[in-house]
Amino acid sequence: MMPRTLLALSLLLLAAPAWAQQKVEITADKFTIEETKREAVFDGNVVVKHPTVTVWAPHVVAVYGEGGTNDIKSFEATGDVKLETKDQVATGERAVFTPADQLLRLTGNVVVTNSGGTVNSPELVVNLETNVSTFTSSSGGRVTGVFNSQ
Repeated sequence: MMPRTLLALSLLLLAAPAWAQQKVEITADKFTIEETKREAVFDGNVVVKHPTVTVWAPHVVAVYGEGGTNDIKSFEATGDVKLETKDQVATGERAVFTPADQLLRLTGNVVVTNSGGTVNSPELVVNLETNVSTFTSSSGGRVTGVFNSQ
């Protein structure tokens, strides 16, 4: 079991260049490697702690390609997902990170709160390479914000 655990942790460490040299701690009620699907699956009260962000979700799946830990395809957190940094909290129903394009997509009743206010949106896409965050709406929905005045 130890090599598989190391594989899953290696997947998470190598998924993004910013995480490669950082300590990442993952806890869950259950951890499964599905080698035929090339998935590392964490279930139940999943907490991913990184020095710059903590993620909570009921279910997290890391998908890797034929290259193993050098070929991460995606990470997906589903359920009531919460991402917290020192400056803000973001919640939604699904978060997907794809290392190939360095995009983090948070979808489903997205709420982002920081000291400047709150933004609600159906979807948030963060480009980690360019540091550009884009809130979008769909199906007639709207992006809304409430901002604190100083």
